Amino acid sequence: MHTDENTPMVVGIAGGTGSGKTTLSEQILNRLGRDKIAYLPHDAYYRDQKYLPLEERKKVNYDHPDSLETELLVRHIEQLKSGQPIEMPVYDFTIHNRVEQTIRVEPRRVILVEGILVFVEKILRTIFDMKIYVDTDADIRFIRRLTRDIEERGRTMRSVINQYLGTVRPMHLEFVENSKRYADIIVPQGGLNTVALDMVIARLQSLLSGEHSLGS
Repeated sequence: MHTDENTPMVVGIAGGTGSGKTTLSEQILNRLGRDKIAYLPHDAYYRDQKYLPLEERKKVNYDHPDSLETELLVRHIEQLKSGQPIEMPVYDFTIHNRVEQTIRVEPRRVILVEGILVFVEKILRTIFDMKIYVDTDADIRFIRRLTRDIEERGRTMRSVINQYLGTVRPMHLEFVENSKRYADIIVPQGGLNTVALDMVIARLQSLLSGEHSLGS
């Protein structure tokens, strides 16, 4: 656990697809200051699949933990904790693969890790100093995912529905929903819950200022 005030605090944010995880993360980034936070979305760490043709890449179950290179994410968190910058991969959802360029992430006071499966992996759970689960009704999450995938990721409505029924929903029930029990804080109604957000921000600010230890 985080005890040394000079050691970065690692915060995990989980929740189902379309729950508002990214919205909550953006609110934290804006409120605490982006200069204090290293932001690592788990879905930047989908495995490199250049060896697979595009049609095969489309068939991969992207909602299963095996689709993510979590071991690289763990190494990157440890590097940031030790004061070293990292080169975070960039994943292009329109081609289902990583691109050549990376994003340089500098070490910061807070390391914010966000993704649907971040509480599923025990090795990640042991790294997190604070675990936040964003809990939103399934119908709202589906509508948000449908809109996002069509507008931002170039998908058709039929492909989004087929993926949701084929892998997203069953994997949510098998992995994501069950990981809720590991959370320290559950934020209902998604990332725009201002009362919960204010509480999370206040807690992070007090920890950063050294007013309390994380074990308290």
